[in-house]
Amino acid sequence: MSVVRVTKMFHFEMAHMLPYHNGQCKNIHGHSYHLHVTVRGKIRHEAGHPEDGMVMDFTELKKIVNSSILEKFDHSLVLPEKAAGSISLDTRLVYVNESPTCEVLLLEFVNRVRELLPEGVDLVKMRLSETASSYAEWTLEDNLNEYELT
Repeated sequence: MSVVRVTKMFHFEMAHMLPYHNGQCKNIHGHSYHLHVTVRGKIRHEAGHPEDGMVMDFTELKKIVNSSILEKFDHSLVLPEKAAGSISLDTRLVYVNESPTCEVLLLEFVNRVRELLPEGVDLVKMRLSETASSYAEWTLEDNLNEYELT
């Protein structure tokens, strides 16, 4: 049986600030993010099964990403936990452990999605684009020592 990769793309809006940055990013600002989530697995060959011919139903992958990432981060302001209490806004705030760079956010998203994937489906790549010309990318191949394959 062949292993196939499938990718679903997501778009969302989010603001953040990098309080220790030496440039303009130390100010609250926003981006139109693009998230590409790639999983791999064997194609199901089970006549009559709703996922016959699929690695994973795109709708199921969408539900996972929506519930673990978009419902919390879309149209939110993301700040480092160290900034908690220093900003008093009547807005949707999300705190992360570190400065919410594209790289840090990407790893947060990787961890959230990986734990919700069905057995036999592995997250192999995730790309988070912050601008039209800048993105961070995570691949399972680069992290094989850190993660055990299912």
